[in-house]
Amino acid sequence: MKPRISVITLGVDDLARAVGFYRDGLGLPTEGIVGEEFEYGAVAFFDLGAGLKLALWPRASLAHDAGVTLAAPSTTELSLGHNVMSKTEVDEVMAQAEAAGAVILKPAKDTFWGGYAGYFQDPDGHLWEVVWNPQLLPE
Repeated sequence: MKPRISVITLGVDDLARAVGFYRDGLGLPTEGIVGEEFEYGAVAFFDLGAGLKLALWPRASLAHDAGVTLAAPSTTELSLGHNVMSKTEVDEVMAQAEAAGAVILKPAKDTFWGGYAGYFQDPDGHLWEVVWNPQLLPE
């Protein structure tokens, strides 16, 4: 397998609410919900840059498509890391997420490894780390 992950899909309970959080609250670009004319087809895509997309898909649709039983979500199954250029930007993104309706789980602070990071949960409970890592600065 070659390393070319191009889409990260998050299962959500309320697609319109999730789109509002990511589009209106965090400012991620999207054309909105598409595929509503298909059973289990409604989805929203967000451009994350460098060819990477974030997809929001109702959890029931994701379970149906994968052929698995819909189960309760777990916060600790994965986290998404948003690496920024400075400590100040970490604080700005955390404040933006909170204003958009995110729950701040761990306010940003200096880390043991020399960075600066905090965690929030989106309205569906997905865990995001906003981090300044001087060894992994984004382009």
